[in-house]
Amino acid sequence: MARAAQLGRLSVAVVWRRARLVERRPQNATARTLILTVPGWPGHLPGQHVDVRLTADDGYQAVRSYSLAAPVDGNRLELGVQAVPDGEVSPYLADGLPVGAEVEVRGPLGNWFVWRPGRTEPVLLVAGGSGAVPLTAMVRAHRQSLARGPFRLLYSVRGAEDVWYREELADGHPDLAVRLLYTRKAPPGSARAPGRVTAADLAEASDGLPPAAPVYVCGPTGFVETVGDLLTGLGRDPATIRTERFG
Repeated sequence: MARAAQLGRLSVAVVWRRARLVERRPQNATARTLILTVPGWPGHLPGQHVDVRLTADDGYQAVRSYSLAAPVDGNRLELGVQAVPDGEVSPYLADGLPVGAEVEVRGPLGNWFVWRPGRTEPVLLVAGGSGAVPLTAMVRAHRQSLARGPFRLLYSVRGAEDVWYREELADGHPDLAVRLLYTRKAPPGSARAPGRVTAADLAEASDGLPPAAPVYVCGPTGFVETVGDLLTGLGRDPATIRTERFG
């Protein structure tokens, strides 16, 4: 039996659908945005993801999950794909799948790690590497909505060359405050030395945030667990912290 996803008040069946690649955009040396068209797509919420299934000529199938990088836009989906060295699927999706080719997608999936348009409270977003993908979907949906509760994004990357959505996140939108943390190499003139996210970084990012305001954390498992522990150590209620991890 197919699972069901709840989009607001609309319940839709989660089934496999054909998806055609119509555009590929580079984000950094190993990261790509894939634009797919999916006939009959039922819609999704910012923060949700999909399963992607590839089928070889001999019938072998591989399935991987990828986050949606943009709010609902008809039958168009925007996925963020980070090519993993020696990966079975991600290098092919990132650079090998021809434009015009088809895959299968199933979704939308995930109803906990979502931001619902229309919410008005402030929000803290904490991303590690490609964890910025679903959080960017939330940022974009927030800009499209009538909500004016400010968003704050704390984004940890190895170096400046690894940032996803660089120009978009740096456009100075009044409802979004972005701070980049560099773990390996910081650009010249950076006030903070390279290093992993600390309690002080999170205390600064969450300063003045109401106790009940939601915090969304996405990234590699170790990053997410560290950030969660630091946030609770700062007194943040665990019930307000929503996490999505990979790896």
